[in-house]
Amino acid sequence: MSPTATATPRSAAAKKAAASRRANARRRSAAAKRAAATRELNQRTPLQQAQTYAERALLIPVGAALVARDNVIDATKPYFTRDTVQRQVERDLRRFERRGTTARNRVERELKKTRTRVERELRQRRNRVQRVVRRNRTRVEREVRRNRRRVEREARNLRTQAANGVERVANNTTA
Repeated sequence: MSPTATATPRSAAAKKAAASRRANARRRSAAAKRAAATRELNQRTPLQQAQTYAERALLIPVGAALVARDNVIDATKPYFTRDTVQRQVERDLRRFERRGTTARNRVERELKKTRTRVERELRQRRNRVQRVVRRNRTRVEREVRRNRRRVEREARNLRTQAANGVERVANNTTA
């Protein structure tokens, strides 16, 4: 290639193939390491294997105790001197107060939301019931007026018929 020529960019397929080759090489390397470790374990004598298990049985609790000790030291480090103790205690108290305030505000917000929702539902139910009662009252009043008019009409008709009947009987008896 000449010094003035630029390198052509690799295609996406070539980049993907290169990435695949690298991943496969990593997998082969890891598999080779596991195989070597297994071979080493198999080459040990039973006495060496027992010694390894005994060492592990002793070192694991020691390591766990050291990690716990480090955690305790890290947790108590701010309280080592008088000045830092006071500052740390005050800082912790302010943090606890903030968290308590936040929790209280959250509870108050939830209560307010719940109260508003319950009041809205009650208002809607009351309005619904009032509408139904009004509608039914209007319907009943209309029916009562209609039935009263019918009864009055029937009463007039009966009076008229009775008067006509009495008149006919009076006319028949006089004739």
